[in-house]
Amino acid sequence: MRKKGLTTSSIGSKVVMVTITRKRAKLSDSRKIRMTRQRQVILEAIREVDCHPTADEVYEIVRQRLPHISLGTVYRNLEILSEEGLTQKLALGGPQKRFDGDTKKHYHVRCICCGRVDDVPMEPLTSVEDALRGVSDYEITGHSLEFLGLCPHCKKNTYDTGRGGDENA
Repeated sequence: MRKKGLTTSSIGSKVVMVTITRKRAKLSDSRKIRMTRQRQVILEAIREVDCHPTADEVYEIVRQRLPHISLGTVYRNLEILSEEGLTQKLALGGPQKRFDGDTKKHYHVRCICCGRVDDVPMEPLTSVEDALRGVSDYEITGHSLEFLGLCPHCKKNTYDTGRGGDENA
């Protein structure tokens, strides 16, 4: 089956989709992507929220503005936007990748109870990279750091149910 530059073929019970041409994307010499309406709405959705949504959550937000958009289109465009540096794809310890509209280097904290992810208001620790350069043969190109804890909502629920121990600790 062919549709807009895509070919699909069945392998067993799986359908494999292969890109045939990127003619419609029209990548320029500087590798900038064409900002389609769908891509723009997806990017705006990520940048307008205070959380770090999963692809499924982005899909639900975008569907309010583009009701006929497919989940596959959202996934493909999220990948393109992160590859082009317009968003960050966060591969944190949770089960799903999340996306961040803030592309500058920063850290995140993830709730171990509900999976909520927030930005950490501190500057990146470049001294960690400098220290490692002196003791490793690796060429250090960067680092990632994820903090774990209980978000305010889960912390409150834990204390309210009496499982949180001493509230003053």
